[in-house]
Amino acid sequence: MKRIILFLATNLAVMLVLSVATSLLGVNKFLTANGLNIGMLFVFAAVIGFGGAFISLLMSKTMAKWSTGARVIESPSTSTEMWLVDTVAKLAKRANLPMPEVAIYDGEPNAFATGATKNKSLVAVSTGLLQSMTRDEAEAVLAHEVAHIANGDMVTLTLIQGVVNTFVVFLSRIVGYVVDGFLRRGDSENSGPGIGYMVTSMICEVVFGLLASIIVAWFSRQREFRADAGAAGLMGSPVPMQNALRRLGNLHTEPLPQNMAASGIAGGKGGFMALFSTHPPLEERIAALGGR
Repeated sequence: MKRIILFLATNLAVMLVLSVATSLLGVNKFLTANGLNIGMLFVFAAVIGFGGAFISLLMSKTMAKWSTGARVIESPSTSTEMWLVDTVAKLAKRANLPMPEVAIYDGEPNAFATGATKNKSLVAVSTGLLQSMTRDEAEAVLAHEVAHIANGDMVTLTLIQGVVNTFVVFLSRIVGYVVDGFLRRGDSENSGPGIGYMVTSMICEVVFGLLASIIVAWFSRQREFRADAGAAGLMGSPVPMQNALRRLGNLHTEPLPQNMAASGIAGGKGGFMALFSTHPPLEERIAALGGR
């Protein structure tokens, strides 16, 4: 329930901010008496598309802590916490990164990295993962998350999301306007777009959004391969990462909240749903590292 409330509250807050922003900029008035103002519409779409993506990025670390219950380790109180902080510090130094915040949370095996910039990042790992893996395997998972930060994956995926969001908003309204004009042709009292525009735009936004999610998911899968390779480089060998992935394949993993699904170590589906998966199947990741 907490996750659902946070998800809804976040989306409502984002929509409120974007509504105010578009009103202040005046770009929400792209429907004019003379037709569709393409330039204004594109600016409106860009504000909605990139605005939503970047607001989510800026809120990502805070939302990750809230939704998973992750506790940042300020002063390690156990040998496991000491090992965790020391290991992340060692890996961050190898990757020439500032020390990320390190957190631990209760849950099934998983881990994630998030944050708006490399200087304000967070690496979090579940108690389930620490209990289920050897130290070498857990270190490989941490190296994978540090590699995500080093590669700037959070920002890269945000930019990609912003681009596709922009075109979803832009094209859905173009199609809506064209369809509405076709439906209302010959109407001498045509005073602007009507119900046809609204309904078509909404339907197109859903359809184009699904197609866009395939593009974003493809980029997300590529960054997982890069992070696996980055982990192998930080560890000095691909074997620990291969072993960690094999271990994950034999464990019951719990997905992260929907808004964080792309951030976790676990994931990957086969068949048609693989198109929408943010993670490649574990077998493909192991094979990409030279394993079988």
